[in-house]
Amino acid sequence: MSDSKKSKKLWGGRFNESVDAFVEAFTASVTFDSRMYQQDIAGSKAHAQMLAKVGVLTGKECDAILQGLSEIELEIEQGRFDWSIPLEDVHMNIEARLTEKIGITGKKLHTGRSRNDQVATDVRLYLRDAIDQIMAELHRLQTGLLDLAESHTTTIMPGFTHLQVAQPVSFAHHLLAWFEMLKRDAERLLDCCKRVNVLPLGAAALAGTTYSIDRPYVAEQLGFDAIAENSLDAVSDRDFAMEFCFIAALCLTHLSRQAEELVIWSSAQFGFIQLPDRFCTGSSIMPQKKNPDVPELVRGKSGRANGNLIALLTLMKSQPLAYNKDNQEDKEPLFDSIETLQGCLRAFADMIPNIKVNKDAMYNAAKQGFSTATDLADYLVKKGIAFRDAHEVVGNAVAWCERAGCDLSEMPLEELQKFSSVIDNDVFDVLSLEGSIAARDHIGGTAPSQVKDAIKRARNSIKK
Repeated sequence: MSDSKKSKKLWGGRFNESVDAFVEAFTASVTFDSRMYQQDIAGSKAHAQMLAKVGVLTGKECDAILQGLSEIELEIEQGRFDWSIPLEDVHMNIEARLTEKIGITGKKLHTGRSRNDQVATDVRLYLRDAIDQIMAELHRLQTGLLDLAESHTTTIMPGFTHLQVAQPVSFAHHLLAWFEMLKRDAERLLDCCKRVNVLPLGAAALAGTTYSIDRPYVAEQLGFDAIAENSLDAVSDRDFAMEFCFIAALCLTHLSRQAEELVIWSSAQFGFIQLPDRFCTGSSIMPQKKNPDVPELVRGKSGRANGNLIALLTLMKSQPLAYNKDNQEDKEPLFDSIETLQGCLRAFADMIPNIKVNKDAMYNAAKQGFSTATDLADYLVKKGIAFRDAHEVVGNAVAWCERAGCDLSEMPLEELQKFSSVIDNDVFDVLSLEGSIAARDHIGGTAPSQVKDAIKRARNSIKK
């Protein structure tokens, strides 16, 4: 493409002087929106076919446009396309190249549309494709969690509140809590996609077009489920982008919480798990170090997603209808949230199924902190003791154990009976870690039988 053609603006008829060189670069978006070339070309092909259908283009003109666009797509994919800053954005770069290839017919492609509805369509198509890819990584991570959980339904670890040992749970039960977080994220993504998959094309600049266009035909060609009902809203709406960025921020918050636990569990103080070496790094000065870089980085990247959400909310908060140049700033935060979420999901999906679990360390940790104290209180209640009285009895027994340096399950029966006469030999059935988790035998409980059923239900949920 010659320099003279590059510099001639497709909208320049009204202007008497050239755009300032700095302003030209400052206002251009091609450096980041060129990634939407596939969506832009797909939208242009559908638009051209519609124009031919309603008689604005001849069949021969439509064929030339479709062939030219296919050739341009190949040029881009092969790295032979010359992106131009003076041509501002992905749309005008492709249109200018099309006109260069097929002549005046290329200029007819823009009939009945504006860059305003064109970019809104491109972004929706791009995000729709991205959600499909993100869902694939999300399901891969969920499957990895379930595979790991299936191997550890009877592996006992301490459950925590306030990061203090609270009650024993199975490791699989803990992993299923992570699964539930991701399940809600998947549901939100699918629901968001309903609002993404709405066609703006046909709204033109803001008021629609005088041509007898066929928007349902374009929607069908591009796979949109619905058509934007109001032309003003169609070109200015970015709710779908903000909604996605919220979901990305929330999903990364969930991944960040999981990352924090992975960091804690892999520390020497816990030793519950070992992360695969290929997901860790060492220290330049301390040869013994194995740093959990991937979980730490995922934990940190949640901040990027939060920032992107705030950026979009702030971008849109004061915009009058309809389109404003501000909206050009919607893409970089959106693209960054897409890439960040997809990368973090991929890293976790690769890493988590390959974690090595130290069952003994988990079990021994669960024996500390009197994790079966609640079981003893429940035992007393079932023997007819009021819960508040049972609570006090167990508290006194725990104090005795602290002085003696033993666990409740290690107390001699005669010592336990000093705190309550209703205590008998069967108390040790509930004071064991195995007895504690087995007793929570209901939907949502940590009993191994319930956890196995929960894994089955979880697998079925991601097959739908």
